[in-house]
Amino acid sequence: MLLANAVVGIIQLVIAIILAVIALYIGFSVLSRITKGIEEEKELAKGNAAVGIIVAAVFFAIALVVQSGVSGISLGVSKALSVGLFSMDGIVAIGVAILQLILGIVLAVGAIYLALSILDRLTKGVSEFEEIRKGNVAVALEMAGVIVATAVIIQSGVIGVTSALL
Repeated sequence: MLLANAVVGIIQLVIAIILAVIALYIGFSVLSRITKGIEEEKELAKGNAAVGIIVAAVFFAIALVVQSGVSGISLGVSKALSVGLFSMDGIVAIGVAILQLILGIVLAVGAIYLALSILDRLTKGVSEFEEIRKGNVAVALEMAGVIVATAVIIQSGVIGVTSALL
């Protein structure tokens, strides 16, 4: 039984690592679309701290959501093991958990995009993305706060979905 639990734990860890890498890749790819013409890799290579702060905030935000989704996958795997891993209920439990994680990532990226768009409209006197391009750390910190706050709220929703579905 101990060996079986260790194997399940290792499988969950591998799934978590794969999903984390995929989620961070998606987050970075979507960020380049959100940041309106900023070439993040070039700006980072130039030492633009403002861009670094935004990239770090997006990675942190994605990690928060993925972490709660991985918890859901752990619950799904545990439920699947209790009812039979390859039974219909077991397969459904794992499928629902993975679907919930994907939904969480999509919601997080969408919510971050929406939050930054609203911030851009609220601060009409400041062009946030232009300021980020110039290296304005104060604006980067403001935007990072919006990104992380949005992720914390989305994380609560993902945990709620996990509780309701599993």
